[in-house]
Amino acid sequence: MSKYTELKREVYEANMELQNRGLVIYTFGNVSQIDRAAGVVAIKPSGVSYDAMKPEDIVVVDLENNIVEGTMRPSSDTKTHTHLYRHFADIGGVTHTHSTYATAWAQAKQSIPCLGTTHADYVHGDIVCTRVLTDEQVQGDYEEETGIQITEAYQNRDPKAAPMVIVAGHAPFTWGKDGAESVYHAALLEEIARMAYLTRTLDPKAEPLKQAILDKHYLRKHGKDAYYGQSK
Repeated sequence: MSKYTELKREVYEANMELQNRGLVIYTFGNVSQIDRAAGVVAIKPSGVSYDAMKPEDIVVVDLENNIVEGTMRPSSDTKTHTHLYRHFADIGGVTHTHSTYATAWAQAKQSIPCLGTTHADYVHGDIVCTRVLTDEQVQGDYEEETGIQITEAYQNRDPKAAPMVIVAGHAPFTWGKDGAESVYHAALLEEIARMAYLTRTLDPKAEPLKQAILDKHYLRKHGKDAYYGQSK
């Protein structure tokens, strides 16, 4: 039995949750999870449909993108995932989708403003849209450069306070403590993106949420004195 069996099972289940939540169709999207102690990442194989995929198909790579275990090629987005793991030390899972509303914001090359408390409950501020890649970056190591797009946007931002990003002209990436939480954030992002789209459709001049309310909602869930939910 593979020593990565449990890791691969968790990543398989996280990928299947993308389909269950209606966040992907056909072969769109991928989820990965890192085992930092082992220095490996498990990720969906490239171009394999969710209906056909099995847990044993999940590919394991190291942080330099070398295949450690698996008979298939890993996702074409693998270098973006490993770039994020190398630069965001506290994350344990990454999800990439082309979900409809979040991708629409990416194609419009617009950050998603915090227009209400639903957004503020999960992200402290705007959901940032990255800059557009240069021609040189597109012609170079494209997937690695996509990761650079993201980490550049977080030079002065805590990735835990905003576990989701819009990649200009492309689509969203989200992350979390493991693959399952990164999928949870992908589902939240899609709903927030839909709400923001509808709000701006009703009122193109809708103002961002007042900062004091934004802070209150985020910190009551995620601050050091958080009181939302049940105590452990």
